[in-house]
Amino acid sequence: MIIRRFHPTNHDHPTISSDEQPSSDDFSHTFSQWISPKIPCNRYIFTIYFSGKAFFKHFKVAKSRIIASLDIGSSKIRTVVGTLEEKTQTPNIIGVGVTPSGGLRKGSVIDVEETINSISTSLEDAERMAGEPINHVFLGIGGSHIESINSKGVIAVSHAGNEISEDDVDRVLEAAQAVSIPGNRRILRIIPKSFTVDEQKGVKYPVGMTGIRLEVEAHIVTGLVPAIKNIEKCVLQAGVDIDDIIPTSLAASEAVLSKRQKELGVVVLDIGSGGTSLSVFEEGTTLHTAVMPVGGESVTNDIAIGLRTSIDTAEKIKIEYGSCIPEDINDRETIDLSLVSKIDSHKVSKKHMAEIIQARYHEIFILAKDELAKIHRDGMLPGGVILTGGAVKMPGTIDLARETLNLPVQIGFPQNFDGVVDKIDDPAYATAIGLLIWGSRLETRSYGFHFKGFGLKKMFGQVKDWAKSLFP
Repeated sequence: MIIRRFHPTNHDHPTISSDEQPSSDDFSHTFSQWISPKIPCNRYIFTIYFSGKAFFKHFKVAKSRIIASLDIGSSKIRTVVGTLEEKTQTPNIIGVGVTPSGGLRKGSVIDVEETINSISTSLEDAERMAGEPINHVFLGIGGSHIESINSKGVIAVSHAGNEISEDDVDRVLEAAQAVSIPGNRRILRIIPKSFTVDEQKGVKYPVGMTGIRLEVEAHIVTGLVPAIKNIEKCVLQAGVDIDDIIPTSLAASEAVLSKRQKELGVVVLDIGSGGTSLSVFEEGTTLHTAVMPVGGESVTNDIAIGLRTSIDTAEKIKIEYGSCIPEDINDRETIDLSLVSKIDSHKVSKKHMAEIIQARYHEIFILAKDELAKIHRDGMLPGGVILTGGAVKMPGTIDLARETLNLPVQIGFPQNFDGVVDKIDDPAYATAIGLLIWGSRLETRSYGFHFKGFGLKKMFGQVKDWAKSLFP
């Protein structure tokens, strides 16, 4: 199947290149249909080829599924496409799309139309690289509106023989959700930290055990309903469905942590443009999450104010000349802004810029230290600190974090995936890869048509019914 995405404003008829046309040597049939342009999302053209080899290529039972993730950040929107084989849970990356975030500020939508265009561009770039359409995504949501609370739930085991079943686990998790949450907040995730069966504490998975009373300690992550709905609306109008919504703080951890690190005790700091997400793990489960509204964008604003430059110039010199270690820079070193900007022409002190950067990064790590102190884990995590996100590439970040947090520190690169490693071997892709890994562990929809064992007549009936369902 070949799918082309078009913006609603583009009324030109698309063309299909010759290399996409069915071979004249084989019997072929082409079915094409437009979705009504009245639908408030991008238009598609569907072209399905049926011919000897092409038939089996497109409609035999698929041994892999297409899964995709969409990381909507304050500075970049990243789409990652992968295949998931039947016998493995490790995604194979086949496509990546990155575009600047338009219409977003600190993870929240401030311009719907601009956000839709940015998402569409990222999706199209990923589709072009992968050679496959993206119909649904695992969506990552972050921002300062994300909050978390701890809760408990208790139920009586009702089955004969008092054997705990999956239904009991579902019921006790539902009981844990019965907490006082404001009406304008939505539960995004409820994560069981540990179960208690009668008097036995610290149970990780109680199914199959025998007991009368089942209790759970859970960590609940919530988000503001208006912020979530605005992002959902933009994604749907960009032409894709949403498989699941996952907080970005949890997603990034999936990409950079090993099981051993989660068991020992570790904190992940995902320093993005609009804010910093913190996730603490211990004994294999989530202990604490938090979002701090300070990130790389705050550093850029500080530089622009402190050095009296434009925002664009501040961003350029931050990336090219920035450092968290002013002690290593000579007092006489300067940066000629005329070399990087057409607006600013004066010279600024490189050491002064490093002092500005150091102050803001120090604030980020102090805020993280305060969060660890709240749960009595300040300096008490053997697995140390894993730094990830686009802003952790600043020279000197590791040393400053180690000194401030009094813990071992390392940069977290995405892992547990195959495919185009060279393009995404970057801490900035941790969330997008983590979303894909998270999705690979959940029950996802199969991609494509699976018609092995179907007769030709039945197959065409299936395609016809599917095509009809697309129209209002």
